Formats: sequence, C-alpha cells, structure tokens
Amino acid sequence: MDALQGIGEIGIGSRLKRLSEYMMKDTQVVYDHFGFDFDPYLFPTFKIILHKEEVTNTEINQSLKTSQPATTQVINKLDKKGLIVLKEHPNDKRKKLIALSEKGKKLAEQIQPLWKSIEYTIKDYTRITSDSLIEHINKLEKKFIQKKFSDAIMEHYIANNKKQLEIINFSEEFASSFYDLNIEWLQTYFYVEPFDEEVLGKPKQYIIDKGGHIFFAKLNDEIVGTVALMPLDENGTFELTKMAVSPEHRGHKIGQKLITKCIEFAKQEQFNTLLLYSNTLLENAIYIYRKYGFVEVPLEANSPYKRSDIKMVYKGL
Repeated sequence: MDALQGIGEIGIGSRLKRLSEYMMKDTQVVYDHFGFDFDPYLFPTFKIILHKEEVTNTEINQSLKTSQPATTQVINKLDKKGLIVLKEHPNDKRKKLIALSEKGKKLAEQIQPLWKSIEYTIKDYTRITSDSLIEHINKLEKKFIQKKFSDAIMEHYIANNKKQLEIINFSEEFASSFYDLNIEWLQTYFYVEPFDEEVLGKPKQYIIDKGGHIFFAKLNDEIVGTVALMPLDENGTFELTKMAVSPEHRGHKIGQKLITKCIEFAKQEQFNTLLLYSNTLLENAIYIYRKYGFVEVPLEANSPYKRSDIKMVYKGL
C-alpha cells in the first residue's frame, strides 16, 4: 500500500512534492535521450531570459517568486553550461544583465519542439475529472503507473518530429563538411596524419577526380555524416574510408546507413574489391564491419595509415 496515499489530504504537500520530483526526473530522461544538455529545474529561469532577452537577477526573482539564493544557483548552472552571458548594467554597476549566449539561443531553437511535446503530454495526463485535488493526484499517479511520463513524451515527439535522413552524392558545397566531420573524428579518437589533412582538404582532387565517390548523410537540411570510396588501383579495388558522423548524431545508426550505401553502390558498379583499414581499439566499429560482411585479412607492412592495425575486405561482391 502507498503510505502517502493513506495519509489523505493532510499529506497533500508531500504528494505534490513527490509528483513534481517524478515528473522532473522523467523529463530529464527525455532530455538525455534526445541529447539535450539541459536540466528541467532550469526551465523557468531559462524561459524568462529567452522571452525578455536581457533581464536582471531581481526581475527573475519577482517573476518566479523565488528566493535570491535559489535564483543565483540556477543562474550559476546556466552560466556553467555556457547558455547565458552576463553583462554590466548600463545604469547600475552593482547589477548584471543576463542574456542567452549563442549556445543558449541555439539550444532554445532546437528544444522548442520537445517542449511542445512535454506540454502536450502534461495536458493529456492531467485531463481528469475529479471532485478534489487529492482525487486528481490519485488518478494522475495511476496514469503514470500505467504508462511512464517519459515514454509518452518521447512517443509524441518522435511521431510529430520525424526527421528525414537521405544519403546524397558529393557536391562542392559540402566539401567543408567532409573536412570538418573527419577532422573532428580523428582528433577525438586518434590524431590527424599529413595524408589525412591533404586528402580531406582536397576531396575532389584526391577522390572524385580519380574516379572515387563521396556520400553524405543529410538529416533534413544538415550534413551529419560522410563516407568515401577511394580507388586504389585500376582493377576496381576501392577503399571504404573517411567515414565520420557528427558527435550529436552518433548512436542513431547513421554510420550503418552509410556502410549499406557503400556496399550497395559497390555491387551496382561491380567493384572487384572493397576494403577498409581500421583500428581494433574501435571495437564497436569492427563489430559493425563484421556484421555487414567484412572479414579480416593480413595487414601489409606499408599500410597508408600509421594508426591502422587491422585490414578488412568485404566478401559479398
């Protein structure tokens, strides 16, 4: 039995607190799931700064009816996340004007659809007929048991914000994305070799003009991943190389879609050999390569990449 429910109306404060903590915790689950570095407790203050553009600490206190220390704590968290900037007040140097940083503005733009899903879900869950607040809370908690708050939010968000991923061919306008995505990946996991810098900086010269191919993963209007098929000889041997996915879009199988595209293209164009070089430290990547039909073969002594310690060939051609 739920002890708090048994207390009745006298425990309504504790019931509301528990309800709030549950909803905040599940909202955090949703933010984390979709990759938003945000905290639901920061929402009211962040929203005020967003709407007023520039605001003082005192104005936030008055708007939210919160204490000065509580507001200061939230401001410090927003500042630590890089979501706000603090400016000197033109008329009172003791005060600070608080505004969203460029990072904060970008987050506000990206997170709006998710806020709409959260708002919709709250309205849906609280659309209850009851004779008292305590009965309303009882019914609401029962709904949360039947279906998690976070699950309901995510279902609504996904259903109403379907992103269209397409794999497109090389275009000069995306050359900078090819460079940026690969440099970020190399700097994160290894280091940039001179050979990388040269090829990535001139993809048309080193890949396209030599009979190679470059594909991009485009999510709506954003390039989020790339891969290249680079010719190694005139006998139809191609290297699957320069594959990278942006950090915020990793974990959504975009890399696998790029691999699938390369394999399908290799079959369509009747490549003789499709191979790749990698490093065994990238266990997940090696697992995926094997899953798609690549097998390990001996690595030559003069491998083109110092970081490579494994060579794999696709056996399905």
